[in-house]
Amino acid sequence: MVDMTWLQTVVLSVVQGLTEFLPISSSGHLLIVSRLFWDTDAGASFTAVSQLGTELAVLVYFAKDIWRVVLAWFAGLRNSDARGADYRIGWAVIVATIPIGIVGFAFKDLIRDDVRTNMYLTASVLIAFSGVFWLAERYGTQQRSLEQVTMRDAITMGLAQCLALIPGVSRSGASASAGLFVGLDREAAFRLSFLLAIPAVFGAGLFSLPDAFHPSGVGLAASGPQLLVSVAIAFVVGYAAIAWLLKFVSHHSLNWFGVYRVALGVVLLILLGTGVVASGPLPAA
Repeated sequence: MVDMTWLQTVVLSVVQGLTEFLPISSSGHLLIVSRLFWDTDAGASFTAVSQLGTELAVLVYFAKDIWRVVLAWFAGLRNSDARGADYRIGWAVIVATIPIGIVGFAFKDLIRDDVRTNMYLTASVLIAFSGVFWLAERYGTQQRSLEQVTMRDAITMGLAQCLALIPGVSRSGASASAGLFVGLDREAAFRLSFLLAIPAVFGAGLFSLPDAFHPSGVGLAASGPQLLVSVAIAFVVGYAAIAWLLKFVSHHSLNWFGVYRVALGVVLLILLGTGVVASGPLPAA
């Protein structure tokens, strides 16, 4: 392991905050930035812990919505007559979290080592998943609002969220695209995507805390103060990113992000092919 510098902490935390919610893959961008500028890997544990900051941003931004859903869920458990839209959203979040929890735990070592270190895979996924955006925009009816979410929507988006374990996919991009495919409008798909990510990302971040404070293997080792600063930076930048994205997607399609992903993927393939960016596992320091 190599000790993380404060410059690396700030830069990688800003990247995390900017890209966590945009459908362009935060894990992919952290890999690209850390390898391009420092020829190293930010590390799966640092990535997971820094995501706690962006998920705190979700909690603050959607605090009223979350509180309303929680109250409605408990009320619905006690009284069947109180089972409205917020009650269904509560169950949607719970059900959609199960697939990624199972897959993430079962394949933790594969995801952290083999998948994360394959930069050609990251570049290819950045490009290929842009096609999913186009298909979702082309064939999604976008006729239903968040209040009309069903259990089928939750299961579909929860399964799609598992794809985010592959760098280059994007958690919000995968689950929101699934939301479009099942007929949710664009803003509803992204709002539900953010809510679905809360338990999954918090779970991954808390699970990775011991590894982050006692890192081993390849990558950067952040200190306790650096992790705290990273969470704070990711929170502030992530909050601004949420506000911007929800306004943007209400009037613009996912294809704008698809164009960016294709361009980034092509550039990354060129950098890999010319040896500017390392394509495989980095040697342990």
